[in-house]
Amino acid sequence: MTITAEDIRRQVKEKNVTFLRLMFTDIMGIMKNVEIPATDEQLDKVLSNKAMFDGSSIEGFVRINESDMYLYPDLDTWIVFPWGDENGAVAGLICDIYTAEGEPFAGDPRGNLKKALAHMEKVGYKSFNLGPEPEFFLFKMNEKDMPTLEVNDHGGYFDLAPTDLADNTRREIVNVLTKMGFEVEASHHEVAVGQHEIDFKYANVLKACDNIQIFKLVVKTIAREHGLHATFMAKPKFGINGSGMHCNMSLFDQDNKNAFFDPNDPRGMQLSQDAYYFLGGLMQHAYNYTAIMNPTVNSYKRLVPGYEAPVYVAWAGRNRSPLIRVPASRGQGTRLELRSVDPTANPYLALAVLLEAGLDGIEQKIEAPEPIEANIYTMTVEERQAAGIVDLPSTLHNALKALQTDEVVRRALGEHIFINFVEAKRIEWASYATFVSQWEIDNYLQNY
Repeated sequence: MTITAEDIRRQVKEKNVTFLRLMFTDIMGIMKNVEIPATDEQLDKVLSNKAMFDGSSIEGFVRINESDMYLYPDLDTWIVFPWGDENGAVAGLICDIYTAEGEPFAGDPRGNLKKALAHMEKVGYKSFNLGPEPEFFLFKMNEKDMPTLEVNDHGGYFDLAPTDLADNTRREIVNVLTKMGFEVEASHHEVAVGQHEIDFKYANVLKACDNIQIFKLVVKTIAREHGLHATFMAKPKFGINGSGMHCNMSLFDQDNKNAFFDPNDPRGMQLSQDAYYFLGGLMQHAYNYTAIMNPTVNSYKRLVPGYEAPVYVAWAGRNRSPLIRVPASRGQGTRLELRSVDPTANPYLALAVLLEAGLDGIEQKIEAPEPIEANIYTMTVEERQAAGIVDLPSTLHNALKALQTDEVVRRALGEHIFINFVEAKRIEWASYATFVSQWEIDNYLQNY
C-alpha cells in the first residue's frame, strides 16, 4: 500500500500525533532519530525533504566542515507507535540521507542497499525477499536500573509458562508488532535460558530491513516496561547458545515467480540453475563477508562448535550444521537460509553484501560445491579438509583481514562505508586486544 503525504497529515490529526521521529541507521547498524513536534509547519518541512541534521555527530558519516545533511522520509514507512501518553501519540518515518547538494549520501546504509537493488534489476530480477529470524535475550534490571545477566525464566526450546516467565512479555511484543502492521508468524522460547525468538513474515529486502530495525526498538521498549532489558548481543553468557539472525533469501523474476524454484531440477532438489549460482556466490565470498555478518568482537564467541551456530563453510538441504541450508518449502517458498548472521549486524549492509555476492555467483556462473548432509560437527579435521570445508574466521581481527581482500564485497559496501567500517572495527579490536579479562586473571595470576 502506498502512503501519501495527505494520508500522513490526516492521520496526524485523527490519531493526535504530537511528535514525529525521523529515523535512520548509522554504519554500525544503530538506529538514530531526530524527533520534532508534529506541527503543520514542521510536517510541511519533513514532507518536502527539508528536515536537516548534523551528520558530523554520527560515527562514520562526515567531517565537521561538511555536516549539513537532509533526511528524505520514505512515506511508505509511516508508522504510529502504539504507546504514548495524555499529551498524544508518537509516529515515525524511516529516512534516506542526502547531502546538502541533494545527492544520496554514500555513507547511508539504506541508500547503499538501494544501490544493490538497482544492480539486481539490471541483471533482470524484480525483487529480493528476506525472511529474518532475530533472536534476543531478556535479562533483569538491578536496583540502579542497569541491566544484569540474571534471566527471569528457566525455559528451554518451545517451553510454556510457568517455566517460561517471559511469556507475557513476548505476547505483548507480538501484540504491539501486530498493531503496527507486522505479520507475526511465530513466537517462542529459544534453546538457551532467557533467549527468545519472534518470527515475522518475509518482505522485499528493503522493507524487511526496516522491519528488523523497528522490531528491535519495539522489543527493547516493551521489555523495559516489564522491568527487563532486551539485548541482541550475539553471546551475552558463557556456556549457552548465542543469538543468531538466520536470513532466508529468495529472488523473484519479472513475472513475480520465485527464480530459485525449478521442479525439473536434475539434481533432485527442485532448485533452479540461478539458485545454484547464487548459492555458489554466497559460498565463495562467505569467509570474506563474515565481518559484515558478525561485526563485533563478541560475535565470534557465538561462532564456536557445540552451540548450534555455523562454524564451517558448507551447504545442505535438511542438515542444520552447515553455513547455508535449503529449507524444505518449494514453489514460491523456495529459499536459501544463511545461518551465520547475528543480530548485531547492520541489516542494510549485510543484505546488500549477500545480494551482491549472490549476483556475482549468477553473473560469473559460480558453481555451488556438493552439499554436505553429514553432521559436520562430528567430522574430523581430515574429513572436513577432504570435503573442501573451511572454517569461518575465528576472530573479528581475522574477519577484517579477509574482508579487505574481496573486491565484490568492497563494491557492495561502497568506498565510504568500507573505509569507515574497517577503521571503526580496527579500533574496536585494538581496544579489546589490550584489555585484560577476568579469565586471564583466573588462569595466569597465580601460576606465573
